[in-house]
Amino acid sequence: MPTKRCSTYLAKGGTGKSTSTAHIGAALVEQDHDVLLLDLAGKQDDLATIFGIHDSVQADVANDDAYPNIATTMEEDWSQLVDILGGPEAALDELVYETSEGVDLIPAHESLDTMDADLGNVDNAQERYSRLRRFLDKTVEPTDRYDVVLLDLPGAPNNLTYNGIWATRDVLTPVLPGELEVKQARGLRDDLVMIREEYDIDARLAMLILNQYQRGRNLSKRKHQELEEEFGDLLAPEWVVSSEQVAQATEEGHTLFAIDEDELTSTGADAKAAFSENAKALYERLR
Repeated sequence: MPTKRCSTYLAKGGTGKSTSTAHIGAALVEQDHDVLLLDLAGKQDDLATIFGIHDSVQADVANDDAYPNIATTMEEDWSQLVDILGGPEAALDELVYETSEGVDLIPAHESLDTMDADLGNVDNAQERYSRLRRFLDKTVEPTDRYDVVLLDLPGAPNNLTYNGIWATRDVLTPVLPGELEVKQARGLRDDLVMIREEYDIDARLAMLILNQYQRGRNLSKRKHQELEEEFGDLLAPEWVVSSEQVAQATEEGHTLFAIDEDELTSTGADAKAAFSENAKALYERLR
């Protein structure tokens, strides 16, 4: 079967895009899927930090060993470089970092900013936005390594973002229980309709996750009800409860799935269970 693909995106920072990508990826691994994550979200290198390999990645960057990298895959001559490296398997080996949680990661790189600008100089829109799709089709797919590829996109609509949406077509969107976030989820849904109509790319919202839900707060309850009424089956089966243990775990360099059950707090256990259920549902929804 072709590798299932999904981009995590909302045009706003701080909604838990990287945290959700990491936890959904770890949940899918626990469910016996082979998972590759791509971090296009920029210099913060959040996914490498969450999986505890940030220092290793930065050491490679400092030693000029981070070539090729995620930005290189969108260069015009990428296919020629693949041939020089010895084919898709060898090229992917140069890009991928393994993590202790079984998730493979192609981390962010500082040259993504330059790549975004370079893509802006490509006149043809189809070519400008298809570079990453070419990489997945011609380099990742032929290796048959992965069941699922998840992309963590920038929190702004730029050339990298559109490359991610073109490459995956399916979009995962975590939102906080606030008016601005719900408004932006509506905007994203409308943007995907525009992409389908203008560019003939079958992009769609695959799942909306209500993140950092606060029990007992009327605002969280109202927004949950509002999202259910407006987005229906697009809403994830479980909201993710607000838990300090999520932030603590990612700061320590792992997800909740790396913590023993007896060490989880009640909210940590609930958040982990929600990510697991949402990962199962997402896998079924992806094309």
